[in-house]
Amino acid sequence: MKFVKRALVAIAYVGAATFGPNLLAEQMQSSKEAFAEKPVIYQIFTRLYGNKVDTNVPWGTIEENGVGKFNDINEQALNALKDLGVNYVWYTGVLHHAVVNDYPELGLVSDDADVVKGRAGSPYAIKDYYSVNPDLATDVTRRLEEFDALVQRTHSAGLKVIIDIVPNHVARNYISLNPPDGTIDFGANDDTSLEYARENNFYYVPGQSFVVPSSPDYEVLGGRAPDAVDGTFDESPAKWTGNGARSSEPNIGDWYETVKINFGVRPDGRFDFDTLPASYNSRTVDEVVAYWNARSVPQSWQQFLAIAEFWLERGVDGFRFDMAQMVPVEFWSYLNSNIKAQYPETLLLAEIYEPHRYRDYLYRGRMDYLYSKMEIYDALRAVMEGKNGVGRIREAYESHSDIDSYMLYFLENHDEQRIASQAFMGSGEAGLPGALTAILLGRGPIMLYFAQELGEASDEDAGFGKASRTTIFDYWGVPTHQRWMNNGLFDGGQSTASELGLRRVYRQAIELLKQHDLSNWDTQFVSALDVDGGDKVLAFKRCGLEQCLLVLANFATTHVDLSLSESIRTLISGSSQVLNSISDPPAPTLEGSILNLPSQSVSVWLTEH
Repeated sequence: MKFVKRALVAIAYVGAATFGPNLLAEQMQSSKEAFAEKPVIYQIFTRLYGNKVDTNVPWGTIEENGVGKFNDINEQALNALKDLGVNYVWYTGVLHHAVVNDYPELGLVSDDADVVKGRAGSPYAIKDYYSVNPDLATDVTRRLEEFDALVQRTHSAGLKVIIDIVPNHVARNYISLNPPDGTIDFGANDDTSLEYARENNFYYVPGQSFVVPSSPDYEVLGGRAPDAVDGTFDESPAKWTGNGARSSEPNIGDWYETVKINFGVRPDGRFDFDTLPASYNSRTVDEVVAYWNARSVPQSWQQFLAIAEFWLERGVDGFRFDMAQMVPVEFWSYLNSNIKAQYPETLLLAEIYEPHRYRDYLYRGRMDYLYSKMEIYDALRAVMEGKNGVGRIREAYESHSDIDSYMLYFLENHDEQRIASQAFMGSGEAGLPGALTAILLGRGPIMLYFAQELGEASDEDAGFGKASRTTIFDYWGVPTHQRWMNNGLFDGGQSTASELGLRRVYRQAIELLKQHDLSNWDTQFVSALDVDGGDKVLAFKRCGLEQCLLVLANFATTHVDLSLSESIRTLISGSSQVLNSISDPPAPTLEGSILNLPSQSVSVWLTEH
């Protein structure tokens, strides 16, 4: 792998207010041209996706509960995703992370259960960035080849591949089995006598050993394997924990299974590197690369560039960057400019929860897309649960309307509660006003979590993973998806009528956004003077040069009689309805100037401009 040398000095944070109003559009245009169509991302939790075993014993072993393999994601599965309208697949949990499982073929013994969350382990406790999780391979000695074959199958189906990079932290026991020539393992050259050194990969607590956290409310492995648990983990000196906890004995609520990576940020928060001058915010990728080439950077920066290059060379098409806000934006400038200079079509997506930093991560960080969690997700959820009126959605949209093309909309992922769970909406159908709004409202990409389109509820505790979120820590089967999977046919042969009906609605909505290229259509909210449905009905139009889609989403649990202005009544009466999310009760009926909209339903009309 290539390591490019660069040097850095502490300078104060340069905020987004420094940037001119048109810089973003100019700077990002060449990047956006790399994406021929609006990304529709389908997140697959790889360990669960192909699992056909439905035993579902809490804290179950791999033998009891089974595990999905790369080979289970076959041509039929990928063609079905293509038919749904997907064009990117985010394979979550493919990198080799800590697991409670022996692999004698590889000379690997089980990771210490005291610092593994669950039995199958967190996919965000990476222990080897140059390998994949052996749990996912049919032949663990050929696990990388099996992943390569999955990438090839995905490409053959007309889909692109995204995987995670988790730069903020790694597993406590990180070690690469077969690192490429010229690479350096994290921590291999650290001076462990120092809390901080610029070229150290980790932060240390000198003179103190790590103490495993405990809690009266938590038993490792659910108490099922007492011989594997002794309450100790050999780490001396102790390292800082992944979420930044500096004690040698982190709290049980900390990310204690991981350790934080040092990116050249001193313990007092000062930077040991230069910041990119504001004048570079509108410069080309090559100019940004040249800037960093003239400097040296902390070793960790170089190591993550090597990791990204390794996977791009294997055919990966994009990265989802975990907790990007916890890493300095200058690192992202360095990493992403180098990626784009070599692989300009790479999709770079940042998980970030600090809205005041969005534009900085786009301008300087050179991200393609950012999560709209604090805005659109939170607003949709509040309205769906009856905590706010639909005006909250408009406020959320307008808070980042200038960068809406770069914001990812979603209602489910591995961190969020399932829409159909009892903790959220109770059924997939009840969640359609929010889910379809997320698909149709914005100009940026959208994301679905596997089995969302089938109404998966995940209402059981899996062990470490608790009800309402599909577990990412345990071996488990996902019932709605297993019925759709139909023993590897992926044709819905065992799905219920309601599951298939829900999937049809999702498919129709995605087809609309692609058919009309909504990445280029304006969003216009309809005035309450034109559509009066109180604070429970969201009305908006997506308009191109000649046509518009008029979307009416009723978030109320009862039907609503919408009072329409003459212009809207005329528009609807002369237009065709292209999506109706509900068939029982029947589709909306227009009587004079009153449109009866069924409860928790969405209706879309294709109208003249």
